Amino acid sequence: MKKTLALILALCMVFALAACGTDNKPVTSGANITPSETQKQDTPATPSTSADLTPTEPIADVMTHDEYVAAPLDSDVKIETYVQATQSWWDGKITIYAQSPDGAYFIYNAACSEEDAAKLVPGTKIAVEGVKSEWSGEVEIVDGTFEILDGEPYYANPEDVTELLGDPSLIDHQNEYVSFLTMTVEPIGDDGAAFLYNWDGSGQEGSDLYFNASVNGVTYNFTVESYLTGSGTDVYEAVKGLRVGDVIDMVGYLYWYNGANPHITSVTKSEYMSHADYLLAELDSPVSVITYVQATQSWWDGKLTIYAQSPDGAYFIYNAACDEATAKFLVPGTKIAVSGYKSEWSGEVEIVDAAISPFSNGNYIAEPTDVTALLGTEELIAHQNEFVSFKGMKVEPVNGDKAFMYGWDGSGEDGSDLYFDVSVNGHTYTFTVESYLCGPGTEVYEAVKNLKVGDTVDMEGFLYWYEGVNPHITSVTVK
Repeated sequence: MKKTLALILALCMVFALAACGTDNKPVTSGANITPSETQKQDTPATPSTSADLTPTEPIADVMTHDEYVAAPLDSDVKIETYVQATQSWWDGKITIYAQSPDGAYFIYNAACSEEDAAKLVPGTKIAVEGVKSEWSGEVEIVDGTFEILDGEPYYANPEDVTELLGDPSLIDHQNEYVSFLTMTVEPIGDDGAAFLYNWDGSGQEGSDLYFNASVNGVTYNFTVESYLTGSGTDVYEAVKGLRVGDVIDMVGYLYWYNGANPHITSVTKSEYMSHADYLLAELDSPVSVITYVQATQSWWDGKLTIYAQSPDGAYFIYNAACDEATAKFLVPGTKIAVSGYKSEWSGEVEIVDAAISPFSNGNYIAEPTDVTALLGTEELIAHQNEFVSFKGMKVEPVNGDKAFMYGWDGSGEDGSDLYFDVSVNGHTYTFTVESYLCGPGTEVYEAVKNLKVGDTVDMEGFLYWYEGVNPHITSVTVK
């Protein structure tokens, strides 16, 4: 049996894999990958049943997964685990994806009769003896024999490892049943197709499928292993039907080949939108997105307003239903699912009537984009709600000769929103310190109260909109 793998060339690369099912349970660096294929050559073997074979030096004790991980390469190992999937039986051999509650295993070309292969259905408990080996980063059991054991079946639930893509800790999940959520299909190959037959497009129907998907602005490569899920299976046909730009959820097994090389067993269109799809959605239509909290206004009366951003764009989530305990959990960087309705109020595009579901993992903090040069241009609105910066702006007088005022018309008092004017290139703009976001006592609130007309300032904040640009400023530094 061949083992088809992807050779990954990148500054910083990782992949991940998924299998059947989904689990709702994006990082900062990586690179597009150019895989290449190799063949793992098999030594001819005389077919025999698993019962006919015994190791030359039987292992006395069954290992835990930790003991297996600690065992040196090329040493004898003995484990008990549970079948999750198998590749096609051939020539007296079978390759098994196996997992126990404490970890996963890849059992390559174990001796197996065709009769026994038919018994290795998902969930089956087995004892395996063989040799711990490694091939291009994939740790596996080779020269193995197995015995089917009595016991309740075990089915692994896929663990969401999307956030671990690009992180060295991903390898701790090698061979596990995992999921990748809300990834965007990217072009692959010279003609920008959504998938290729074989890593280089040299295959045909029935060959392995290769495709690219991105999260957090980084692209990774995934494989449908034809000996695991071949032509005619749901996942094979789903990948053939992909289009560049589709947002998908995936499950599969976290195989490794010079880096993560997931063997995907399920691909479904995600219920969540990309930011591009969100922008295209009609006003007052239902929308669902996955994004990351950047800041929140004060919680009140079961509602919370959230400034959120992903690497592909930003959102303003107005008065989402939220209990106080959840509100305290939504610190900057927290990954959330948001479902509500796309709305607009005086130019501000936002999500209203929203429900929020936080994830237990995931972290993303946006870096400010300098949009100073875009002030006064039509291009600025493309950054609506993003975390942005303004550099080298001059404080202008408001309400007479003052540097700021309480409320938009000066009718407020300490604790009200602060309004102040700043100019660049001969044009003056009004900026706001939103008191529900940054109230009295915060650094920015006090900094604005201390401004003087003529000061030159750098600022950061969220590009809110109200009858034109109306930034909610979170930092002011006098130069």
